[in-house]
Amino acid sequence: MKKQLLLIDGYNIIGNWPKLNQLKLANRLADARDELISIIAEYKKYRDLDITIIFDAMYVPGLSKKDTKHNLNIVWTNKDETADSYIEAYARRKQSRFVQVVVVTSDQAEQWTVFSAGALRTSARELLRDVERSKQEINNQVNNYTNKTQLRHNPWSGDQLSQLEKLRDDLSN
Repeated sequence: MKKQLLLIDGYNIIGNWPKLNQLKLANRLADARDELISIIAEYKKYRDLDITIIFDAMYVPGLSKKDTKHNLNIVWTNKDETADSYIEAYARRKQSRFVQVVVVTSDQAEQWTVFSAGALRTSARELLRDVERSKQEINNQVNNYTNKTQLRHNPWSGDQLSQLEKLRDDLSN
């Protein structure tokens, strides 16, 4: 089975996820980036994917930078390099018989470009749905585990519990 590599266009996701876009519109772009990284880090833990988030340097001028945060690869492009061009080149380099690259962006031109390089594409909304589905699956697993542990440690049968309730009621009268 192929290893899956998820390349995420960071600012495209921020602009397309309602909660993150609200932060961006309120001039809290750094908070939106941090929130995106946090959400994707949780998603990575559950889905066990190799994930890289790419941010344009246009919003944060400076040198190109690569960082690892919360076990995610974070890339800041060069000043004159867009995230799209970085993603296209990176996807071409990484796509192979052993690695399936999946690019997450809602930019249709970018989707078709990476698709022609052999990578798969998914939209920001599809990723958001999968992130929400993952959270729901985690909650369901936690609830199932909690329910099982409560039942497993209960040493009383239904009849015994009824008798204890009756005894309690008699003693309180």
